[in-house]
Formats: sequence, structure tokens, C-alpha cells
Amino acid sequence: MGLGTFISGRIKGMGYAIKGAWLLLRTEASIKAQFAIAIAVTIAGFYFDITTTEWIIQIICIGLIMSLEGMNTAVEALADYIQPDHDPKIGHLKDIAAGAVFITAIVAVIIGAIIYIPYIKTLFS
Repeated sequence: MGLGTFISGRIKGMGYAIKGAWLLLRTEASIKAQFAIAIAVTIAGFYFDITTTEWIIQIICIGLIMSLEGMNTAVEALADYIQPDHDPKIGHLKDIAAGAVFITAIVAVIIGAIIYIPYIKTLFS
């Protein structure tokens, strides 16, 4: 495989990834909610002038949650495609995928509290 083929393949793949991200944002309520939260904490980051390290941690949390939410959506869609009727085993798999998103969201909330509570406290002191 030549370099040109490799690069054009990566560009094509990036196009699919962008399309997938856009589909998630347009069609999935959970991603829309996560995106709104991401915008809110980004605004808060600028308002409170958080440190570079805090920005990095915040961006990692946003990326992890939104990525995991996308994977959860894909798992649910695939499970529904494979077994459209109610199936306890499929339900169990979907619950595990949703649980992974939940755990990540809880960790992100804790990290957000660690970052923002000191800044918020300064508003009232």
C-alpha cells in the first residue's frame, strides 16, 4: 500500500467518524444533554480561568463521557438490531453499557466538583 492510498484511506475514515459524531449530536438525546453540559463547563472554565491542568482533565472527562455515550448508543442499536424482541440477556448487556456511562459520569461530576468548588467558594468570600 502506497502513502497516497494510506492517506486517502485515513481521510475517508475521518469522514465516516465526523458523520457518526454529527449523527450522534443530531439524533441522540443523551449526547445532546452531554454536549450541553460540556458547553456549560467550558464556559465555566473560561469564567473562572481554570489552570491548564484543570482544562486538560476537564477535556478528558468530556471526551470520555461523550465517547462512551456514543459506544453505549452503538451497543444498544446493535443489540436491538440483533434481537428486536425483549430478551433478558440483551437487556443485561445494554444495562452494563449504560452502567459504564453512569460510572464515568459520576467520576466526571466528582472531578468537576474538585475543580469548581474552590472557585465558587471565592465568589462568596
